Amino acid sequence: VVREADLKLMTRAGPEIGVASTKAFTTQLAGLALLTLELARRHGLDDQRYAALCAELQHLPRAVENALQLEPAIIALAGDFIHRQHALFLGRGVQYPVALEGALKLKEISYIHAEAYAAGELKHGPLALVDENMPVIAVAPNGPLLDKLKSNLQEVRARGGRLIVFADGAAGMDDMAGHGAMLRVESGGSFIAPAVFTVPLQLLAYHVAVLRGTDVDQPRNLAKSVTVE
Repeated sequence: VVREADLKLMTRAGPEIGVASTKAFTTQLAGLALLTLELARRHGLDDQRYAALCAELQHLPRAVENALQLEPAIIALAGDFIHRQHALFLGRGVQYPVALEGALKLKEISYIHAEAYAAGELKHGPLALVDENMPVIAVAPNGPLLDKLKSNLQEVRARGGRLIVFADGAAGMDDMAGHGAMLRVESGGSFIAPAVFTVPLQLLAYHVAVLRGTDVDQPRNLAKSVTVE
């Protein structure tokens, strides 16, 4: 693929040993952010905004380190998933693909059926699944869609769903989880937030899988695509 492509971005993430890719996903996000930034500059992005976004990207390693500090809280949270059979992930805007990544990792390595939806679609079907046995994991960075996401989460609370909210410290979500859990993620800015919020979701999938006793590195029925083609 690299040889055939007109443009290639080498993530230099190193070998991804496990079948379920983690660092490959986050480094690809970083590469796409760099590409987006350069395209924006060529299409008239002003110097001040360009410098601010570059500064956000430079902060990404520190922001990921801060997200990793949530691991003890995530381990405690993972215990609630041991006997769960289903989970629902929600995200709005650019955080919807992050929710997809969280659901994919959970189903890949813990064998819990998990689905992700754009939070705005909640009333168009997924809300029917919500009850006290359905954990709902939401990605909630601070941003223009935050109030709409809060409205979605209130719908989940009203139906007894167990909310687990990964929220930006500036998002004002402290009372949103109700009887669930709220974990504060310092995103470092909206430009790098997708990469930062991905990390705790991957950690959650990992620790749930460990507690359930599944093979994290070699999930059943799966293999690296390069080994089977």
